[in-house]
Amino acid sequence: MTNQPPGPTLLGVDMIFVGTILAGVAALAVMFAVYAAITVRDPMTKRVKALNARREELKAGIQKSTAKKRQSLVRKTDQTEKVKDTLSGLKVLEQSQLETIQQKLAWAGYRNKELAVYVVFARMILPIVLGLIGLYLFYISDMFPDWGSFKRLGAFAAMLAIGYKGPETYLKNKATKRTGEIRKGLPDALDLLVICAEAGLTVDAAFNRVARELGRAYPELGDEFALTAIELSFLTERRMAFENLAYRVNLDSVRGVVTTMIQTERYGTPLASALRVLSAEFRNERMMRAEEKAARLPAIMTVPLIMFILPVLFIVILGPAACSMTDAFSDGGAAGGGGGD
Repeated sequence: MTNQPPGPTLLGVDMIFVGTILAGVAALAVMFAVYAAITVRDPMTKRVKALNARREELKAGIQKSTAKKRQSLVRKTDQTEKVKDTLSGLKVLEQSQLETIQQKLAWAGYRNKELAVYVVFARMILPIVLGLIGLYLFYISDMFPDWGSFKRLGAFAAMLAIGYKGPETYLKNKATKRTGEIRKGLPDALDLLVICAEAGLTVDAAFNRVARELGRAYPELGDEFALTAIELSFLTERRMAFENLAYRVNLDSVRGVVTTMIQTERYGTPLASALRVLSAEFRNERMMRAEEKAARLPAIMTVPLIMFILPVLFIVILGPAACSMTDAFSDGGAAGGGGGD
């Protein structure tokens, strides 16, 4: 029985194996894209369903029992306190660190501040778990016998880094995506606020109206405005509602809107004119950002042009000429050899 010849390798890695994995990942990505395109969900469905259910309960005069909710809340609080006590005993939980993670959770759209304790706990546990898995895979079980010591150490260090930075990286990516969606819809929201203010609506009614109108196009911005409208109606100080909006959104434009709203509430200045100026400024900023991306495009396209487009172009242009020259030289050599005979 003859051994199969090894496939092409690059830095000790079997390229056929890597190509198979990449092909499988590409197939899964295509299937996920098709599934996401087929099962498009309305972002307003869940919120509208909850509001309608609550409205029907109030119409029927039925008060939902909160005993189970209270028990689950107490149980969740007890679990959080146990995790917090464990982390405090290990000297790995600081108040400043907890506040920073709570801020990142708010930027990512998570309202519950107790999740910050679990993020710190996951950041402490995941490196240990992934490190043990990597130790078993790369050193104990010898699952990759062809790998050298340097490659094993690199893979082990990568697993530790993923375990330590994974939760914060996930929160950062989700917050960045959410902030970008809010940035896109903010000028339109300010225009609608101007129209509502000129129509004579109060601030909380204007926020609620804008949340309903923009909830389908920009669900993140609609949720923030709806929550701000609720806080404006129930909080004792309206300033706190605006400050909470600035706390939940990591965007300088939103902070500018909050500052303007607070000043108009304090000094009684016209709200419509101030919001109109902010809306024009944000639209100019969005246009400048688009122009900046367009001006940066040639520099970004330089590397793909050199690495992928120009070699193919050279092959298409010079390939036939090279084949013709090779055939001519081969025919000339054969003719010369025949003449010598």
